[in-house]
Amino acid sequence: MIDLLKMGAGLIQGNSDDATTGLDTNLITDALGSLLGGGADGGLDLSQLVSGLSENGLGSIVGSWLGSGENEAISMDSIVDLLGSDKISEFASSLGISEDSAKGALADALPNVIDGATSGEGSIVESMLSSVGGVDGAMSMLGKMFR
Repeated sequence: MIDLLKMGAGLIQGNSDDATTGLDTNLITDALGSLLGGGADGGLDLSQLVSGLSENGLGSIVGSWLGSGENEAISMDSIVDLLGSDKISEFASSLGISEDSAKGALADALPNVIDGATSGEGSIVESMLSSVGGVDGAMSMLGKMFR
């Protein structure tokens, strides 16, 4: 998972916002791990993010990030709805940037991080599929989530 956080850090550092351009990628990686972490292992809590998006009426966006097509964009307001203003503020503070810069950077990076976490061999999705009974189990679970 650290590779995904590093990828996200690179996206944030390469963001068009001048505030994020010169930031250290290790600092960004740590901040992303704190923001998106799933506990003591520092992993990505994909289920929390996906359910948060679904609960906020952003199911089609989630689907684009999980699917193989192009990722739909997420607005800065939706990033706040998803993660909460306290977490955004903490993330911004840990990087020494404004909350608007943090929201913009996260809106740019998060779709690619989730897409990366759910694509390819060894992905979170592959692990999840084995734990929920394969594709049929996952489809049943997703069907319940998006009702």
